[in-house]
Amino acid sequence: MQPIRSVKNQYLGINAHLHSFWQEMHLWHRFHNVHITLLMQALKAQLRPMGYTAEIEDSLQIRRLAEPPRYPKADILIRDLDSQRSGDLMQPATSPGTRTLPALEVLLEDEDREHPYSAVAIYSSAMGEPVAWVELLSPTNKGGSLDARIYRDKRTERLHDGLVFVEIDYLHETPPAFWRLADYTDDEPDSHAYRILIFDPRPTLENGIVELGEFDVDAPIPVMSIPLNAGDRLNFDFGAVYQKTFAESFYGDSVDYAQLPLNFERYSKDDQARIAARMVAVLEAAKNGVDLETGPFPPLDLGLVAALERIAALRGASI
Repeated sequence: MQPIRSVKNQYLGINAHLHSFWQEMHLWHRFHNVHITLLMQALKAQLRPMGYTAEIEDSLQIRRLAEPPRYPKADILIRDLDSQRSGDLMQPATSPGTRTLPALEVLLEDEDREHPYSAVAIYSSAMGEPVAWVELLSPTNKGGSLDARIYRDKRTERLHDGLVFVEIDYLHETPPAFWRLADYTDDEPDSHAYRILIFDPRPTLENGIVELGEFDVDAPIPVMSIPLNAGDRLNFDFGAVYQKTFAESFYGDSVDYAQLPLNFERYSKDDQARIAARMVAVLEAAKNGVDLETGPFPPLDLGLVAALERIAALRGASI
């Protein structure tokens, strides 16, 4: 059957089809770089009347060429980029003018990094120290990898400095960045695919609080309140910026609602049912000649098995 696509996101929140594709194909940086820019623009527009501003800054996150893109098995992975080189062990350099360095030191050189990420900093004026910091997590900066540990250390330093810290996690295929949160990848009770955390470490980190917004597939991305200075707070609609990113970047051209997402089994059973119900709603609308750009459409509560059967029937109808 023909692919079923639309410019408008057919999910109420995170597009499960697209996020599965980006994580499987190791293309997360494409979304990250676009979305963080639109977050900055939306934040700046709301902050300007309040006497604050927002700017793009270098992220605390890094990605090294030697780091596998998903599910790292070791803290450090060294990869030979020359396929013709012998696998024999190299002897320490002894020629004049040369020196031997620890492997870890070499791995952390700047030239061994790729896909540099960006973050958003909120300032009370064009100059000075930031008031808040916004990070959109990448796959390699979650879990037990060296990159993830470096990122966590940098995050802790910022929190000890009294910086409000916003962490956005739209990655369901890697465990939460905090061990106290239920692990979705391990199907733990009360776990959720996505989350946004806002840390306010003032007056001290020990006395600080965290606002946690966790949500499921096909649930709206929450509006959350970002604390600023002197009691100022910014109520920010993260979902509106996500939908704008999806539509204006024409990411819908890469989504086929007639096919299950890649790695469908990596979603919880409840989220699988939500995905299948969403697909039925889209396929039914397409079958009836409804303009998909008027969606998303209310899904029926069919249950996973019934929804999958309905999808198969609709496919057979050659929409």
